[in-house]
Amino acid sequence: MAFSIANITKVPELRKRILFTLGMLAVYRIGVFITAPGVDRNVMRTVVGRQSGGLLGMFNLFSGGALENLSIFALGIMPYVSSSIILQLLGMVYKPIDEMRKEGEQGRRKLDQWTRYGTIVLSAFQAFGISMYLEGLNNNDLGGGRFGDVVAHPGWAFRLMTIITLTTGTAFIMWIGEQITERGISNGISLIIFAGIVADIPSVAYSYIQQNAGNVQPLSVAMLLAASLGTVAIIVFFERGQRKIPIVYSRRQVGRRVYGGQTAHLPLKVNTAGTIPPIFASSLLMFPATLASMKLPGMDFLQGLINRGDWVFNTFYAALIIFFCFFYTAVTFQPVDVADNLKKQQANIPGIRPGRQTAEYIDRVLTRITFGGSLYVAAVCLIPNFISSYYKVPFRFGGTSIMIVVGVALDMVSQIESHLLTRNYEGLTGPRVSRIRGRQV
Repeated sequence: MAFSIANITKVPELRKRILFTLGMLAVYRIGVFITAPGVDRNVMRTVVGRQSGGLLGMFNLFSGGALENLSIFALGIMPYVSSSIILQLLGMVYKPIDEMRKEGEQGRRKLDQWTRYGTIVLSAFQAFGISMYLEGLNNNDLGGGRFGDVVAHPGWAFRLMTIITLTTGTAFIMWIGEQITERGISNGISLIIFAGIVADIPSVAYSYIQQNAGNVQPLSVAMLLAASLGTVAIIVFFERGQRKIPIVYSRRQVGRRVYGGQTAHLPLKVNTAGTIPPIFASSLLMFPATLASMKLPGMDFLQGLINRGDWVFNTFYAALIIFFCFFYTAVTFQPVDVADNLKKQQANIPGIRPGRQTAEYIDRVLTRITFGGSLYVAAVCLIPNFISSYYKVPFRFGGTSIMIVVGVALDMVSQIESHLLTRNYEGLTGPRVSRIRGRQV
């Protein structure tokens, strides 16, 4: 294993990509501690600390702790995720967007640009909601004790400054994520969320020890660690699971040579959507809080319904995860296109006629395994949260954060290994261990 890791330094391109990724993440983490003007982050830490198990804690999780510091990055990357969700939903009902998606590289660039514009609009909207929320915290009592004013000088000057600062911060994070995706390792947006979760683990562990000083039960800690390791093992098991559909290529003769007659497999992942469903679901559940801060009618009631830990929240969260598993799979994997490509390559599935029947068969198989995969994602995201609540552990140790961390880590390892293998080096798993590959279901 150590020898395999040492091979990374022997590939100049891979070494540059890793160093670039680490440098961009370092810039992001530095920005987390730059406080926005006109606010008191010490007071905000008290507010977030008392609501760490609620939606405020979830928002703080995906911002990498920037919210409790009232940082210039307080909005995090979630406006970009929300903009991406909206654009993909519109693609299902608005034909020009769907046609643009099929135009190849040029269409993808246009969609990316639209996503950026949507990110700026949503960031400004959410920044205004946060400024109103912060002003509303002034002179409030939480837990029966006055904790001070978050905003020193409330008013429109503070609101405009907050909108400009937080919107610019989100645009900069979006740029960092795109640069990591293009010039670094793994998906930049997911890696930013990954970095925020991992960087916050030591402080969460320290706060847990402080809250339970003198009453830390070794058995409870051992049970919690065992549950976390079990969750990691389950995630790896399912994320590498595949349903392999056999494919046979027809024989054809060109001159004296015979081509084809070979067999291959079409791999269908159990969880095609990866970590996208819990991220999308979490993003949507945060939106009512922004609307409630703007005093929109009915939003306070809706926000109260989805409070963290309540069965209504868990039901909504599981339903959204299952929906986005099917939705994202339908967007990224088109059975009709796959069937057409197989037909052009003179390949077919044994016992299935090429064309429409092949597309229907692939769609039927994909729907079945996606159903099982969506139930797995929902269970992984919810069950560890119940365990964390039972042992009084902060929300950041929940299943959503574990799944994001493991999923991004697996993707990163796969990309590093592909770089090593293309240059005739052993992968990270070493010469005596089989490569990281899909497991057949």
